[in-house]
Amino acid sequence: QVQLVESGGGLVQPGGSLRLSCAASGSISSIYIMGWYRQAPGKQREFVAHISSGGVRSYKDSVKGRFTISRDNAKNTVYLQMDSLKIEDTAVYYCNTEIYWGQGTQVTVSS
Repeated sequence: QVQLVESGGGLVQPGGSLRLSCAASGSISSIYIMGWYRQAPGKQREFVAHISSGGVRSYKDSVKGRFTISRDNAKNTVYLQMDSLKIEDTAVYYCNTEIYWGQGTQVTVSS
């Protein structure tokens, strides 16, 4: 069993920044890929970014150049730095690894 706890969501104006964190704990031997997904109201959950234990990154096209994913393997923590936020980035953001999901953290971009 793995527990994922997200933090760092909030309300920000368009063009602003937020940093999300996700700490993994529990039955961890080695977590290969950690990632972020998001779900806006009335929409399906979608991939945002993920990173392998070796640092290989992948991003949704619409966040490339604005979001940066990173991880601290020693702390089993993954981060999502979100810059130049847009209204359409508003969603609940979920941390994911393997079959496990966090509880989600709300990100609202509004003027």
